[in-house]
Amino acid sequence: MYLRKSKSVNSNSISKKALDIFNNVIDQYHVLNSVDQLFKNPFLTNTFDHLLYRKNWIDTVQWHYEDLIRDPNIDPKKGMELKRKIDSSNQDRTDMVEYIDSYFLDNYKDVEVLKNAEVNSESPAWAIDRLSILALKIYHMEEQVNRKNASEKHKIACKSKLNILLDQKTDLSNAIDSLLDHISKGKKYMKVYKQMKMYNDEELNPVLYKDGK
Repeated sequence: MYLRKSKSVNSNSISKKALDIFNNVIDQYHVLNSVDQLFKNPFLTNTFDHLLYRKNWIDTVQWHYEDLIRDPNIDPKKGMELKRKIDSSNQDRTDMVEYIDSYFLDNYKDVEVLKNAEVNSESPAWAIDRLSILALKIYHMEEQVNRKNASEKHKIACKSKLNILLDQKTDLSNAIDSLLDHISKGKKYMKVYKQMKMYNDEELNPVLYKDGK
């Protein structure tokens, strides 16, 4: 995917921008609440917002795939078809993380890295990936808190979990903004390791190359 060079995004607003888009995606998905609905990205394909929207849509659909496949009465054939969709979705999810990291690499490529700068153990895009999943957890935990047919005990337990998730959202948002601020000032630098999945590769998965080794 080609990303046109655009104005730098203020690092202090990245987590808010991401959460606003993620929440918009989640709300839009639940209008129809179907994994088979058509996907339409409202943002231009060469923008950062487009990447964020697409990223969370993949996560949202996969969230519901994961619900469906846990149906104890699922037809085995349909279950296998769903498992294939989940595998494909996981690959799309990883690809989107790499696209987002490519954006950050390009955005900060001219920053002079300080001599004492450190590499972060997690790239910015993988932290944003966690924020995307967290937005989904919060949405669905709120559903449980407000579930009409649930017991009061269930609602209280879910409210306690929701409070923890909200604290986590604050902490993770601050961590992302801090990381990007440090990268923009050369205090930290990015080092991205491309995916090296083996199970999808016909040359690396022994079940696929079947040479007896």
